Amino acid sequence: MLNLFHDPGALDARCEQSVLDPNGPVDTEKFHEGIGSLDLLRALRVSRKRGRPLSLNVQLPARDSAGEHGGIERFLQCLEHEINLVSCHLGSEQQVEQFHLGGGTPATAPVRQLMNHLRRRFNFLGHECGDNSIEVDLHHTDWSTMGVLRDLGFNRVSIGVPDIGVDSEMSGACYQNPAPIHSLVDAARTFGYRSINVDLGYGHAWQTPESFALKLATLIELEPDRLLVFDYARPPLRYRPMAADNIRAACSQDDKGAMRRICFTLLIGAGYHYIGLGQFVRHDDDLAIAQERGRLRRTCEGFTRYGYCDHIGLGLGAISQIDNVYTQNTDDLQRYQQQLDRDQLPTSRGWRCEA
Repeated sequence: MLNLFHDPGALDARCEQSVLDPNGPVDTEKFHEGIGSLDLLRALRVSRKRGRPLSLNVQLPARDSAGEHGGIERFLQCLEHEINLVSCHLGSEQQVEQFHLGGGTPATAPVRQLMNHLRRRFNFLGHECGDNSIEVDLHHTDWSTMGVLRDLGFNRVSIGVPDIGVDSEMSGACYQNPAPIHSLVDAARTFGYRSINVDLGYGHAWQTPESFALKLATLIELEPDRLLVFDYARPPLRYRPMAADNIRAACSQDDKGAMRRICFTLLIGAGYHYIGLGQFVRHDDDLAIAQERGRLRRTCEGFTRYGYCDHIGLGLGAISQIDNVYTQNTDDLQRYQQQLDRDQLPTSRGWRCEA
């Protein structure tokens, strides 16, 4: 029987390993209000002049917050206005090689509307040529939704395992139930998605090393292409608004360390390759190959093999990176809408890397 708690020294060293890259990532704590929309406009014009390909990242609001400020229709109206304001400063020959849609999972009709507008304003690659990824909510996505998203051009999917806590309707038994995520993984494979990523957090008081090991083992059985395992105390950028709104008690440091060791023991033992920052991939994954060839880069959102692209962020809290200029939209939904109502870009802060 596999001992999940043996030889902690070597595993602890690997747990803290990260792939350092001179081009990133930028710690968003360095961002300040001295960088604004004028800096973004200048950077967009530089991008147009150089004609570099693009990586688009669109961030939607959480389902609950969108409902508080006029609904998804109101947000989409503002988002389309932002798309128009940004795209007019870019060249029509600049192709979108990577696209990511993150945040909340709306109904398929708003996604269809958004994609139609994006394709009118940007030069996307052919249906199967680009990398088009989407984050989906486990409990608001079904087979039908996965099929529609595939028809809209998405070929990569990221599935988050939801958190549970004192104010959540989700029970521990529901958390351990593999059926919902198994269904979505089956749907993704049936509809021909190229890559399936699963996000799993650890470190809350309701978790134990044993329950975490059990959950991780069930996910490994599904054989996703990628697994992102993160500490709830230091979540990836896309989970930070959710973490701020839902404060949970943390587990002990001993239990947290045990969960990290379990993570490495099980995933490395199952044949996954660790590239850093909690990201595990199969050895034939695009990210693993890019790392081997020295082409792996990091953005504020994570690892990418599209470091040569100019990264354009649209939507709530989205981050753009063009050369050494980083800008971030406001993550306050009401302020985002108000600025666009005044025909202003919703840039709230940023950073200029002088190194």
